[in-house]
Amino acid sequence: MDLLFNILLAFAAIVFLSSAIFIVKQQTAAVIERFGRFQSIRHSGLQLRIPIVDRIAGRLSLKIQQLDVVVETKTKDDVFVKLKVSVQYKVIRDKVYDAFYKLDYPHDQITSYVFDVVRAEVPKMRLDDVFVRKDDIAIAVKSELNDAMLEYGYDIIKTLVTDIDPDQEVKNAMNQINASERKKIAAQYDGDAARILIVEKAKAEAESKRLQGQGIADQRREIARGLEESVEVLNKVGINSQEASALIVVTQHYDTLQSIGEQTNSNLILLPNSPQAGSDMLNNMVASFTASNQIGEAMKRGREKGEK
Repeated sequence: MDLLFNILLAFAAIVFLSSAIFIVKQQTAAVIERFGRFQSIRHSGLQLRIPIVDRIAGRLSLKIQQLDVVVETKTKDDVFVKLKVSVQYKVIRDKVYDAFYKLDYPHDQITSYVFDVVRAEVPKMRLDDVFVRKDDIAIAVKSELNDAMLEYGYDIIKTLVTDIDPDQEVKNAMNQINASERKKIAAQYDGDAARILIVEKAKAEAESKRLQGQGIADQRREIARGLEESVEVLNKVGINSQEASALIVVTQHYDTLQSIGEQTNSNLILLPNSPQAGSDMLNNMVASFTASNQIGEAMKRGREKGEK
């Protein structure tokens, strides 16, 4: 009988101790109530309580937590947009009592404040400004939440606007505007490039013509110098200038015929090939030069008479 009593007593003692001892994890706070009334707050480690009399009313995490809130609102230019606001918060270690007893649903409370601030700030902005000034929205949300939630034992660590999602048609229109703007810039660059190519090509052609003209002038100058030297050589052997000129013309005439004949792809050209043809050509050239000189002298006399 005594043995049974001792066993029951030992069992009761074990149950009592197991009920009296409890463990609170790191970064966690346990709220203890005695007969339904707040007794104390216990932090991490091995803790004791009076079984049956004391109970653990709840546990609160002291870690940083995140709440994502999606808010749909309208911008100043009447575009509906969805904003995803991420709120990072934690329970203040010294205000566990306020966080546990003053607020039943902290997530709902934070969500309501986020909705209120976002729907007050975004309608003041155009859609483009919402993307540019999203940090201003996040700061406004954090400021409002800090003032409101500090009383309830919550500290707002950070608020972030992590997503801005306009209607799909609006996004397509924005992409089209951007693409059109880039095409416009590309067309301007293409036009500038084409203009530069045209200008440079014209400069190159002008330079080519100048050099070509200079080459032709040099060629004719050398030909004239060669003719002059040929006439001087012929004069030294007793051939007068007119006979020398005729001889040179005949020689060049036959050189021309030979050059044309050497070209296999030349078109049909009919030229006189008798020696008399060179003489006739020379006479015609002399007559042409004489007539040109006479016309020039007549025009000069006419201008002088008109001036008088």
